[in-house]
Amino acid sequence: MTTSPAVPWTGADPYAAALRAGHGPLFLRRADGWLLPLEVERWCAGADPVDRAVLDRCEGAVLDVGCGPGRLVAELAARGRTVLGIDVSAAAVDHTVRLGGQALRRSVFEALPGEGRWGTVLLMDGNVGIGGDPHALLGRVARLLAPGGLLIAETAPVDVDERADVHLTDAHEAVGAPFCWARLGTPALLRYARGWQPETQWATGGRRFVALRNRQASSSAEPPKSTAVISSQRSRKPSGDRPVADR
Repeated sequence: MTTSPAVPWTGADPYAAALRAGHGPLFLRRADGWLLPLEVERWCAGADPVDRAVLDRCEGAVLDVGCGPGRLVAELAARGRTVLGIDVSAAAVDHTVRLGGQALRRSVFEALPGEGRWGTVLLMDGNVGIGGDPHALLGRVARLLAPGGLLIAETAPVDVDERADVHLTDAHEAVGAPFCWARLGTPALLRYARGWQPETQWATGGRRFVALRNRQASSSAEPPKSTAVISSQRSRKPSGDRPVADR
């Protein structure tokens, strides 16, 4: 499945409205009417104990793909870590910056600072679904990571492997632009993770996670420096001719 050219979290932008309010209701809706509630309140709060335990596993400089309102970026920045969030939502990027984090308005499929040198990439809060194409997303993440780098992904709490066109909706039926999305449980993600070394998997607080190691040989490339990352923080709109499908 190819990624949708539509930019999610825009259009009527119920996502931006939810971030401004700090709460939902907000849902992903499939064409058949199925709804997936989104945890806006948790995303807009500070990092919780489950989040912090995940962040304890991070190595080197960290790229948070689909950073949302920035709780993980802010937590890592407060720890003195080199960290960058990316998100196609201007509201999410603005929120992250207000929390003291560094963020770019950009898709994971666009050019990014420090490509091939990140120590850890995060795909949290269901962001393994970005683009609706797990093969494409995992391939892109592998190119972003340093050789031997770590991917930490949050998977669905059930064994599921599905791709669908969805859109965002709120209680008032404000509807965002349609986009491709995937839902993957841990078994499904591991099936797609050819070329990766499974590191560990765990469940806590009703959430599930997988850590995968980039299987490339080690390299002498240095990780992204804080100043290099910060100097690249010029937010811009994702280009229209690129696949854009992250939150």
